[in-house]
Amino acid sequence: MAKAVFRTEGLTKIYGSGDVEVRALNGVDVTLYESEMVVLLGPSGSGKSTFLNIVGGLDTPTSGTVHFRDRELTAYSERQLTRYRRDHVGFVFQFYNLIPSLTAWENVALVTEVARDPMTPDEALALVDLSDRMSHFPAQMSGGEQQRVAIARAIAKRPEVLLCDEPTGALDSKTGILVLEALARINNELGTSTAIITHNATIQEIAHRVIFFIDGKISEVKTNETRIRPSEVVW
Repeated sequence: MAKAVFRTEGLTKIYGSGDVEVRALNGVDVTLYESEMVVLLGPSGSGKSTFLNIVGGLDTPTSGTVHFRDRELTAYSERQLTRYRRDHVGFVFQFYNLIPSLTAWENVALVTEVARDPMTPDEALALVDLSDRMSHFPAQMSGGEQQRVAIARAIAKRPEVLLCDEPTGALDSKTGILVLEALARINNELGTSTAIITHNATIQEIAHRVIFFIDGKISEVKTNETRIRPSEVVW
């Protein structure tokens, strides 16, 4: 049986107070496992991104606990959270956040220079099928290629988990599928636990499990007995 990589109990996040109080998360209990791919689905404002930011150490909850393996993240100091993000987590966002003045290779090298046990930029870019674009600048690449550089940068430090917030949100179907294929390859070949937020409901079919959020709570967790390939996703 797969080991838990994340476990949350009573996870709550409240913004504001009094009449303007917003409960972005309202008592979330969930476990994510090693080497699985999970898709998080739900309408805007349902709590998906808040959840991902908290387990990724970018934000802290109002109450409740988060465990990463046997460590309680919710007891960490800011310094410990910074080290946790650096050593264990890769992030991919809707917008690529590449440095325009650096080539694809150099953008990935920014991470490999500070990681504990990184792969080389060449290896990371090869995993996302960009070996022939290493010397190109972001402005010389398509949106899909830039997103794959961002994925290569995220996985170059060999993170145990890869957290993706709308990684195909700004892409058309052809380039979006290439990005999903890169994420699936990393999950399959490296065993990286992967969580993907998306508004595209058909993407859920590539995952091992699907977690549905609504009003800051988990409304349903579904296991896919049969998964489809990224190339079969309908946009």
